[in-house]
Amino acid sequence: MLLTDQHLQLAQTVAKFVSTELNPHVDAWEKAEQFPAHEVFRKAGALGLLGVRYEPQYGGLGLDLSYAVVVAEELGRCHCGAVPMAIGVQTDMCTPALARFGSDALKREFLAPSIAGELVGCIGVSESGGGSDVAAVKTRARSDGDDYVIDGEKMWITNGMQADWCCVLANTSDGQVHKNKSLIIVPLSAAGVTRQKIHKMGMHASDTAQLFFEGVRVPKKNRIGDEGAGFFLQMLQFQEERLFGAASSLRMLDAVIDETIAYTRERKTFGRPILDNQVVHFRLGELRTEVEALRALTYRAVEEYLAGKDVTRLASMAKLKCGRLIREVCDSCLQYWGGMGFTADNRIARAYRDGRLVSIGAGADEIMLGIIAKLEGTLPKKS
Repeated sequence: MLLTDQHLQLAQTVAKFVSTELNPHVDAWEKAEQFPAHEVFRKAGALGLLGVRYEPQYGGLGLDLSYAVVVAEELGRCHCGAVPMAIGVQTDMCTPALARFGSDALKREFLAPSIAGELVGCIGVSESGGGSDVAAVKTRARSDGDDYVIDGEKMWITNGMQADWCCVLANTSDGQVHKNKSLIIVPLSAAGVTRQKIHKMGMHASDTAQLFFEGVRVPKKNRIGDEGAGFFLQMLQFQEERLFGAASSLRMLDAVIDETIAYTRERKTFGRPILDNQVVHFRLGELRTEVEALRALTYRAVEEYLAGKDVTRLASMAKLKCGRLIREVCDSCLQYWGGMGFTADNRIARAYRDGRLVSIGAGADEIMLGIIAKLEGTLPKKS
């Protein structure tokens, strides 16, 4: 993926946004277990960061995925994982299907104000009974004239306590599980919607909710695409989400290694810096190499996406590698910080907590391995 001057200018804009509008407040947001999403999103929207690859007629910049990946990578400069993830939900998780397959009226009502940062969105796929098995969702949208009546619940919903709308995957018929689902935009101010906050191990600054739908009535015009196409549309949406996750981890991983190098250069044991031990500087060199390998894999996936190729295999590989590498880098670096690494407000400890989600969300590692194995043709044949 070749970076032009336009890419670099955009990167500088995002880096400045992170340093001035996010990082000074991260510690307070972590303690509050929530950041002011509407305030932050309006500022990001004013800079054009929430609609980089969406059509200008809806307020987007009309650029390609490579620019969105630059934004994701620079958001990784944030001193926590929670806020970049929340922004990613807005830009690459709840809006891609709406932007590609939604009606003009639906895009004007929900996409345009979300690009501007006036509305906060979320994505409702996972349920308390499971997350990675998308075909098993139980939330139902019953047809009633020109409306759907929705009953069910959604779990682990990022932005869920503050969101204005949710892109909900629900069963709209009793047909085959891959053909009976639809994506429906549900205003969360609708009667019958309730929310419950979830407290998490990490990603503290991002509010996460369980959403309950009891007889929630929404017009059928809020459906994205054809009825029954929801599973397919959500699978397409997942590829962009997984690439965002991989790209947004790169700067964070570099920062964890950078800070560990600085700390181990100053911290002494037995009369010499910890960094002088070969086992330490060799290990840090190895980890840096792994980060660059992930960057190359992610960039290659973007190049193939731009060439119109199916990137399911590469995006799944990048997602798998990203989740596992975050765990490896953060665990290894935390070890070199000793007791300081185990304190709650340590940046490495925060990355350790936040990064653990990457191997779970947007499809667990095991789901990624199943996809890769299927595309490699290595799954055992059914008897």
